[in-house]
Amino acid sequence: MNNSRLVAILVIEKVLNENAYSNIVLGLELNKSELNDKDKALVTEIVYGTLKHKYTIDKILSNFIKKGFEKVDSFVLNILRISIYQIRFLDKIPSFAVVNEAVNLTKKMSNAGATQFVNGVLRNYLRDSTAVYYNEKNDVERLCFEYSFNKALVKLFIKQYGLVTAEEILKGLNYKPDVTVRVNTLKLSYEEVWEKLIENGYNIEKGYVNPCAIRIIKGKNIENNLLFNEGHITVQDESAMLTAPSMDLVPNLKVLDLCSAPGGKSTHIAEIMRNTGHISAFDIHKNKLSLIKENLKRIGITNTTCDVADATIYAENLFESADRVLMDVPCSGLGIIRKKPEIKWSKDISNMKSIIDIQRKIMDNASKYVKKGGVLLYSTCTLNKEENESNIEWFMDTHPNFKIEPMFYGEFHNINYSDKGYVTILPNEYMDGFFIAKIVKSW
Repeated sequence: MNNSRLVAILVIEKVLNENAYSNIVLGLELNKSELNDKDKALVTEIVYGTLKHKYTIDKILSNFIKKGFEKVDSFVLNILRISIYQIRFLDKIPSFAVVNEAVNLTKKMSNAGATQFVNGVLRNYLRDSTAVYYNEKNDVERLCFEYSFNKALVKLFIKQYGLVTAEEILKGLNYKPDVTVRVNTLKLSYEEVWEKLIENGYNIEKGYVNPCAIRIIKGKNIENNLLFNEGHITVQDESAMLTAPSMDLVPNLKVLDLCSAPGGKSTHIAEIMRNTGHISAFDIHKNKLSLIKENLKRIGITNTTCDVADATIYAENLFESADRVLMDVPCSGLGIIRKKPEIKWSKDISNMKSIIDIQRKIMDNASKYVKKGGVLLYSTCTLNKEENESNIEWFMDTHPNFKIEPMFYGEFHNINYSDKGYVTILPNEYMDGFFIAKIVKSW
């Protein structure tokens, strides 16, 4: 398959209609295609861009599709979506070329009526480039349209953070993320990895917050690079890289990672502990253990074992067995929309209670696994305060033998330090949204 826009639509169809994960299905379709690197980059841009701006695109299209989206063939609707995205958000592709590509693709894949329909909608849109598609006096409608988020999410962020910070969050979640890698100093020094990446033709920058991070600005897929395959580097966001260093790790500790897959944080813990002590990496999904094991083998970690376990179910054999326990709990994922834009419309935030119940069961069990004087580390990749601050407040109210220990990563405009000790990381061009709380067992 060598038509880049057709590949993009096939990916979007699977994401929107079959709830597929964008990163997984995109990788599969690109590998099956016969596209060159330039066209693969275009497919990636169109897929993520269309998903990211879907609310705005659909708001525009609703003005031209009077009969309703449900009466339009899904494939044809997605041709219109990727076309509006290219016209409105991409500068390098002329509008007439986008329309021609859309018409030709519709003609090839559908019928004459659909071809006329696509041509008509796109040309009607182009006739008035100054049209306004929302109530400019309404802050919620403005934010929804400008940043392409649904009203439920916009209202949630405004309610929890206020209008100004909510807009910062929406802007941050729309940044195109660079790939960030963590240097494995068990094998090579930071400087050695830096030089080898440059030798391999990568344009790189130092990390924003973390001293072991390198940002890949430009270069081929890092996971096809020898440095990655030999375990010298691991792909990980800088927010997630803050988790392991927050655990006061020293050699020869016993550590539990209760929700480990795919193992990024477990391997980081092992690297900091210099492959000493023992890490028990658990996950509820048996099929995901292979991901952890692959990472352990690639990086050269020998102090970690993997087992299936449901972290919400208390395991008596783990009672007061660990010096450190990581609770990187399942969450709504609202902080990682930069990387998974489909979260914007795939999450039902009105039904959060079930995941909060899961999180609190994991926290309660973890409190029994850690030894006196030991550290619990609670983290999420969401910005929903009910999953973050409210859970910590609940835990402290119900577990008086624990105390929060404040953390400090430096002064950065997007890292908010609560006077109660926990940390919220707002998304920006360098980092995902994230939450971390360090809790010590006093007695």
